[in-house]
Amino acid sequence: MNPQFDLVKQASRRLNLLSEKAINAMLIDLADKINESIPDLLSENQKDLDRMDKNDPKFDRLKLTKERIQGIASDIKSVSELPSPLGMELDERELPNGLELKRVSVPLGVIGIIYEARPNVTYDVFSLCVKSGNACLLKGGSDAEFSNIAAVKLIKSVLYQHKIDESIVELLPNDRSATEELLQAVNHVDVIIPRGSQSLINFVRDHSKVPVIETGAGIVHTFVDESADLQTAAKIVTNAKTRRVSVCNALDCLIIHSSRLIDLYELISELSSYEVTLYADEASYSHLEGVYPDELLFKATEEYFGTEFLSYKMAIKTVDSMQDAIDHISKYSSKHSEAIITEEKDNATYFQKAVDAAVVYVNTSTAFTDGAQFGLGAEIGISTQKLHARGPMALAELTSYKWLVTSDGKTRS
Repeated sequence: MNPQFDLVKQASRRLNLLSEKAINAMLIDLADKINESIPDLLSENQKDLDRMDKNDPKFDRLKLTKERIQGIASDIKSVSELPSPLGMELDERELPNGLELKRVSVPLGVIGIIYEARPNVTYDVFSLCVKSGNACLLKGGSDAEFSNIAAVKLIKSVLYQHKIDESIVELLPNDRSATEELLQAVNHVDVIIPRGSQSLINFVRDHSKVPVIETGAGIVHTFVDESADLQTAAKIVTNAKTRRVSVCNALDCLIIHSSRLIDLYELISELSSYEVTLYADEASYSHLEGVYPDELLFKATEEYFGTEFLSYKMAIKTVDSMQDAIDHISKYSSKHSEAIITEEKDNATYFQKAVDAAVVYVNTSTAFTDGAQFGLGAEIGISTQKLHARGPMALAELTSYKWLVTSDGKTRS
């Protein structure tokens, strides 16, 4: 077994004894250090970018900018300002037999994170884990090797200055054997959270002996119903698709009620300025042919309705009813984020009840599925499963609980 695993396990026990004040002070200094180190961090990130094709959908996720690094630092400061999720009394009662029970929140322990070309994850994971009393083992992708090494080196330097055990965070090597070893680290790692493509998530789920929290890929839909306000719908669809195409909350499939096909071009016309390629079903294609740029318009086949594009591409599906829309979402959704645009309150309520997803929106862009946007400070991922946590996972979702029982010497007959 990798000796790092023992060091991290031991460090996690010591971390749980640190005061919230000490953790917050370290996080604030880390945020300041990140802002001071922007030139160096960009230089290391450029080494990674130089090895990747700019047309690769992962390129945008990999890329750091001054503004993005400043955003990372701001998120860390936000985490430091949040109340600690530890030691919260979730339940308290005294039983007729005299037992005094309390249920209190505690860290999960050691969290293993397996992620791809997302250097921001390194910072997000560390800040959330340390604030919630968890140590972390990071297994980043080879695409972000230089960026991740620089990030962990910087984090460890701040931990050293604050006399906090540096082993509360460790970056594992970029080889497949390190991943396989992490997935087998029973008794050393308490939970593994994969962040990345569906293939990565599937691999981790299928091969891990350690419990896994799935942060699923985002195959995201927005349904424009017969009552939708056209200007509102156009604004939301454009934002959800083009704000940042490489993230999991970006729109993949527009579902439109057949009665609104006459408005379809006006609804999506702005997408052409972003050179968004459309894969339209027969009904929608006939309304766009000759008005939407020919080089960006194609007839959809089955495969496009279950695709997370992560690029300037979008599918369009025409339906004749609310139920048809929900059936389509049920068939193709990854249960990440789904939206309806409607002026009918009953339609909104029915959609919210009928659609099975971590986040369900009404008249809102799906781009808001994000821990920081939800007021959580940052996020460790978007959970699409139903056990333990669902949706943006932040501090509270990185805790479990234990029961504390006190009596005056009670014994059980």
